[in-house]
Amino acid sequence: MKSSSRAQSATSLPRAPRDDAEARSTRYLVTMAVRIACFILMVVITPYGWYTWVFGAAAIVLPYIAVVLANVGQEARRNRREDPEPALPALPQTPLGHPTEVIRIDETHSIEDDRGTDGPA
Repeated sequence: MKSSSRAQSATSLPRAPRDDAEARSTRYLVTMAVRIACFILMVVITPYGWYTWVFGAAAIVLPYIAVVLANVGQEARRNRREDPEPALPALPQTPLGHPTEVIRIDETHSIEDDRGTDGPA
C-alpha cells in the first residue's frame, strides 16, 4: 500500500469506471457503424471490383477490432511507467562513495549459552 505525505492530484486520478465504460461502448458503436457502412458500400457500389473485396474484408474484420478496442480500458492504454527512484530518499555519501551511516552488528551471544552448556571443558 502506498503512503504519501502529499495529496493526490485530481488530474492524476484514473477515470471513473462509469466514464470508462461509456467511452468503451462509444468506441464499439462507432466501429460497428463503420462495419455497417462497409456492408452497404460493398453491395451498393457497382461495378464490383477490388474495392468490393476491401469493404467485405473490413466488414469481416471490424467486429474483432471493435471487441478488442472495447475491452481495452483507460488504464491499459495509458501504460505509464512509474520510476521508484524519486520516491526514495538519497543517502548522504562520503568522498569514497560509502554511506555515512554504518550499522555494525557484533555477535557475542551464542546458541550454546542459551542452553546452559559452555561446551567442552
